[in-house]
Amino acid sequence: MGHRLTKIYTRTGDDGTTGLAGGKRVPKHAARVAAIGDIDETSSALALVLAEPDVTPSVRDALLRIQHELFEVGASLAMPEYPGVGADDVAQLERDLDALNEQLPPLTEFVLPGGGRAASACYLARAVARRAERSAWALASEEPVDPDLLRYLNRLSDFLFVAARRLTLDGGAAETLWKKRSLRPKA
Repeated sequence: MGHRLTKIYTRTGDDGTTGLAGGKRVPKHAARVAAIGDIDETSSALALVLAEPDVTPSVRDALLRIQHELFEVGASLAMPEYPGVGADDVAQLERDLDALNEQLPPLTEFVLPGGGRAASACYLARAVARRAERSAWALASEEPVDPDLLRYLNRLSDFLFVAARRLTLDGGAAETLWKKRSLRPKA
């Protein structure tokens, strides 16, 4: 990598703009910047999962790979001409998801987040990933976004749900299933 940051603050953002990778300045509240920030937050949420010592090796390996892929997603959002993630990355997420899911009991009810620290962190990462997907779709409503990037983000939240279920069971906890309340008349 040729260019490294040696000075972290530049003061160029003090006017409410930020620079994209190509040098273009955009408002900090722009849809593209929001999507990039949500991707960064997703990767940070994955770091919380990875910080837990009892994360299953197969989940850990996948999450580390996903963090790298999320950096590619962010790069693609910062430089739309950058290829970022592709159909093969989407397919890999699907393979990982299927491999974890086949080891799980079938769902009969909605699952509430929980199941230990690693699983709970994974559920939180899923919620952040879903926000990142919504931000990417908001950007796509304004300007072109790579369809593989959008598919990748959709699969990511699915993967994180299944990974959280796996971590719950691997941690020896029971899943908490949603219990529908009985219908009550409205006051």
